[in-house]
Amino acid sequence: MDESARPDPAALTLADLPLRADLRGTEPYGAPQLPVAVALNTNENPYPPSPRLAEALGRNVADVAAGLNRYPDRDATRLRADLARYLGHGLDTASVWAANGSNEVLQQLLQAFGGPGRRALGFEPSYSMYPVISRVTATEWVGAERGPDFGLTPEAAAAAVERHRPDIVFLTSPNNPTGTALPLEVIAAVAETAPGMVVVDEAYAEFRREDTPSALSLLADHPRLVVTRTMSKAFALAGARVGYLAAHPAVVDALQLVRLPYHLSSVTQVVAGTALEFGDELLGQVKQLREERDALVAWLRGQGYTVADSDANFVLFGDFPDRSAAWRGLLEHGVLVREVGPPGKLRVTVGTPEEMSAFRTALLQVRAEHR
Repeated sequence: MDESARPDPAALTLADLPLRADLRGTEPYGAPQLPVAVALNTNENPYPPSPRLAEALGRNVADVAAGLNRYPDRDATRLRADLARYLGHGLDTASVWAANGSNEVLQQLLQAFGGPGRRALGFEPSYSMYPVISRVTATEWVGAERGPDFGLTPEAAAAAVERHRPDIVFLTSPNNPTGTALPLEVIAAVAETAPGMVVVDEAYAEFRREDTPSALSLLADHPRLVVTRTMSKAFALAGARVGYLAAHPAVVDALQLVRLPYHLSSVTQVVAGTALEFGDELLGQVKQLREERDALVAWLRGQGYTVADSDANFVLFGDFPDRSAAWRGLLEHGVLVREVGPPGKLRVTVGTPEEMSAFRTALLQVRAEHR
């Protein structure tokens, strides 16, 4: 190679690298991580582990620390059994799979059932990582539209599946960023129509209003249906990165073809198992967050904002003539929310009562300043 054609190492940029053509011009996913007093932008659980749980976590991690020179249980058998008991619905270890956050679960599903020449379908607005993970697994992404209320009817969902014939369909319930839960009739209609896999993302399932059913109840009748969950939200383990799914055992077998060996560390497995032991305590906090969410929705509507019905731990609201200006205004008052979703909308995570009070005060101040 002509030495004069080599880029100067000191001036090397991304454009100088032999990057895949389909990745050129794209940007990495990521919500802003800024030092603010009130961070309400990433749908985290605002309540840290209790002293009792933190002590148990420390003790159990210390127990496995002496064996960290050895690889972890490659199949996370104990954790999967614990997750199956938590989910119920007659599930067992063979029907559950766990990975480093639900994003890795989604990536493994796309690696196994997507790829070059294959297509994934989702109903937008929805989770922004679906098209990102589709792209990095060389899977074509197709976005279909939701209704004006961000919901879906069985007929509209099935028609989109018939039209595009995707290899994977993503349904999100409750949906992110809208918070909308899907009726089981919609999920069943898609499962009966889809030629390939149907993935129901229930990352925020524990925050749904009472008596809202889970797609887990449909698994027995639909062997190509997958339900994904996370421990980041209800179980307050965003920092531990634990996601999982429930599906027919054959689906779990398929994911083991693409998973990296020993992908889930011994520490991660024991932390997740310990959190499940404290499930009653952690899910008690979820009840508080549900109540805070409903109070926030009522307050925002009382202030004249349009608010999507939410079954999650966040609320999508608007409409703002210039939502970027509103986002910056809140940030200037020490409150960080998310600029995401349809034009004119902002999404706010439900926090502690003190954080919600700070958000309300900041929003009123921003509205007065911009008026």
